[in-house]
Order: sequence, then C-alpha cells, then structure tokens
Amino acid sequence: MDHFKGRRPTAPATSVLTPGTRLSREWQGVRHEVVVEPDGKLLWSNGRYASLSQVARAITGTRWNGPRFFGLREESGR
Repeated sequence: MDHFKGRRPTAPATSVLTPGTRLSREWQGVRHEVVVEPDGKLLWSNGRYASLSQVARAITGTRWNGPRFFGLREESGR
C-alpha cells in the first residue's frame, strides 16, 4: 500500500453527511442549497444526485471535487 503513503484515504462525502443535512454555496452571485435525503441522495434544484461532485458540475458546468466545492475539504497546497 505504498501508493497511499503520505495521503489519507477519505470516505465519500455522502457517507458522512446525515439525512437532513443542508449544504449551501454561493456561485456567481446565486445561493445554491443541497439537502441530503434519507436514502443518501442529494436534492438540488428539483433534481436528485448521487454525489456532491455531480451537483457541483451541474451548478458550474465544469468538473469539480464536490466536497471541496461545498467547503467540506481544504484545497490542496494551501
């Protein structure tokens, strides 16, 4: 397991977010809110998503690390 040396494996954000959790992020002047549903899916803008990264991509139109986008993880190198 030397390929993990110096890094901690992390759990997917949805595994640590409990149902009812609300995440909020402002993007280009618009406030976006995501709610964790009882089945672990994420509700945003009347759509259901399996991951925060999918939500972040829907919001921005580009690929993002979802937990980082929503402020659950620090940016690397900072």
